[in-house]
Amino acid sequence: MMHGLRRAMQQAVMVLACLLAVSACSSGPDQPDARGGSEAGFVSGTGTVTTIPPAERKQAPDLQGQTLDGKTIRLSDYRGSVVVVNVWGSWCAPCRKEARELAEASEALAGKGTKFLGINTRDPDPGPARAFVRNFDVPYPSVYDPDGKLLLGFRDTLPPSAIPSTVIIDRQGRVAARILGATTRRTIEQLATDVRDST
Repeated sequence: MMHGLRRAMQQAVMVLACLLAVSACSSGPDQPDARGGSEAGFVSGTGTVTTIPPAERKQAPDLQGQTLDGKTIRLSDYRGSVVVVNVWGSWCAPCRKEARELAEASEALAGKGTKFLGINTRDPDPGPARAFVRNFDVPYPSVYDPDGKLLLGFRDTLPPSAIPSTVIIDRQGRVAARILGATTRRTIEQLATDVRDST
């Protein structure tokens, strides 16, 4: 009898500990970080890759905006090239993890029919985003999208809260693949090459 009571009490303590742990984890993303950005509602994927056969691809939105260095850029300016579009924020830990991988992939694919473009989102001030670009030697431009309006153009392809995420656009301007979560140089190079060779 005592043995059964002791076991029941141990199980109750374990359940309570689990509930407290879940509560602590769920409160973290609502906090702004030291740079002023916020991880509230952001979802980090697992790097899941989805590819789309050429016959089923849909046109990507022709996003247009100001880059972090003040230039106007349009996605349609890249028509004829495979385009790797990466969504990131300076406040996002997985974005920092993948930044150099993307930079290395962009340099490896330079001159091979592939261009790179970033969408910087949820940074209320461009200063931390510019520092991110400098710190990780990101060689390609990023459109500044603090309120996520440009990102909504990809809502049929990307969940608006999926940060980081990456979309590969084929030479006809159609969405050919997507990655939800942090990615690697190898994955980007392989996907971009496959998309280039399939169109």
